[in-house]
Amino acid sequence: MNWEICLKSYYNYILIERNLSKNSVEAYMRDLQQFAKFNKKVKPSKIKREHILNYINEINDSNINPRSQARILSSIKSLYNFLIFDNQIKEDPCKHIKSPKIGSKIPEILTVQEIDLIIASIDLSKENGERNRAIIECLYSCGLRVSELISLQISNIEYDDNIIKVMGKGNKQRITPLSKTLKKYLKNYIQYIRSKQKPNKENMDIVFLNRRNKKISRVMIFNIIKQQANLAGIKKNVSPHTLRHSFATHLVEGGADLRVVQEMLGHANITTTEIYTHLNNQYLREEIINYHPRS
Repeated sequence: MNWEICLKSYYNYILIERNLSKNSVEAYMRDLQQFAKFNKKVKPSKIKREHILNYINEINDSNINPRSQARILSSIKSLYNFLIFDNQIKEDPCKHIKSPKIGSKIPEILTVQEIDLIIASIDLSKENGERNRAIIECLYSCGLRVSELISLQISNIEYDDNIIKVMGKGNKQRITPLSKTLKKYLKNYIQYIRSKQKPNKENMDIVFLNRRNKKISRVMIFNIIKQQANLAGIKKNVSPHTLRHSFATHLVEGGADLRVVQEMLGHANITTTEIYTHLNNQYLREEIINYHPRS
């Protein structure tokens, strides 16, 4: 069963058997169509818990408020309750996934050592090794959203000035620094791998391409990060957003001005950025508990 058939069956079910209002039905279907779009390469019956968690991380990073996040998760849970009821699946992938609370905390943070382990786990002798290394370093060094990463353009990498121009949400452009490490990884990838690919006009300036010479998908980015984290032996639930949040947290821990971090992340409102000061305070408390003789 593909997504189109699945959602059509579910639509008829909630419209007729559950007797929901028109507005409720439309809200459910809008949420599920976005979820299906995000997981378009995975059949509805093959969705696992990690696919749902990845999507929750995605909407959390998009500054969707917790109430809307809870509604979206409720829609997904309702769909999979229906698929169990309809004998399409046996196990519920939503089991034990809790709805976000108001003021929900950000995903887990990686240490610099853990990020280094993930990058070191990449086999550079393989076809996509150089590309994947540049992708992971780019997410961490620049704190990019997945949507920003996959749309990154070669013409916006300014090696001489050590900056990258990023097109963020709402088509707002911002500047992120190009670190020495990222510069090296990008040059290697673009010069030795990307230059041999022959994309069409639409993807000619796109940095990261797949094997078919097309823009790499969001789902593929999630899969790359998950695979490399597993190979590195990282037990945390790691996603591309984990690298973005690690980037911001490490800046705050290092004493960076919150306004600078806001600008680097492309946050429209500084209250969104302030969550990293809360995380930093939590880190300080944990350090005191672990190391202070009176704790």
